[in-house]
Amino acid sequence: MDRLRDKMLLYLVTDRTWLGEKQLAEQVEAAVRAGVTMVQLREKELSFDAFTAEALEVKKVTDSYRIPLIINDRIDVAAAVDAAGVHLGQKDGDITEARRILGKNKIIGMSAHNVREAAEAEEKGADYLGAGAVFGSSTKTDASLLTFETLKDICHEVTIPVTAIGGINSKNIFQLSGTGISSVAVISAILGSRDIMQAAAKMKRLAKQIIASS
Repeated sequence: MDRLRDKMLLYLVTDRTWLGEKQLAEQVEAAVRAGVTMVQLREKELSFDAFTAEALEVKKVTDSYRIPLIINDRIDVAAAVDAAGVHLGQKDGDITEARRILGKNKIIGMSAHNVREAAEAEEKGADYLGAGAVFGSSTKTDASLLTFETLKDICHEVTIPVTAIGGINSKNIFQLSGTGISSVAVISAILGSRDIMQAAAKMKRLAKQIIASS
């Protein structure tokens, strides 16, 4: 479990909104080179074939840097590309089914918005939790805010790592101090930056400070 916590310190979630003229694999490589420790490939609109092709390109990068690649929602894509694991939303998949398909050695994450969901996810075998949205989310417009008190309660309820997600950037990250989180998940604070490497390096430095205080 401690090894997983180390791998999760700075958790990048992809979003093609910020692609611009770059390829996604290029963005991921820049972020990983500068300090991202885990990557979640999130695609809501792509077909299985297109998602799988993209995942294989990104996986070349993450494998070369020995960084875990997590596939968002799609257990079938995770299995097809032999990803490190899958992250499931509350309505996007079953942990037991994911474990059956992917095997005991893969990482399975689950979103949690309250203590009950967190406890149930751990009981069913989740390896980590994604809790949010802590500051709102431009990526998921339907995401409701998670209070810091609820985030603390979730962290105290479970023994598995908890990553905070939702609008986290260099200006507000320190508000997460003392909540008990194991990592921070970032999207636009890295991918929306003109200098992805500089942004990733800064967020990793800040993440270390936050986790040390939790």
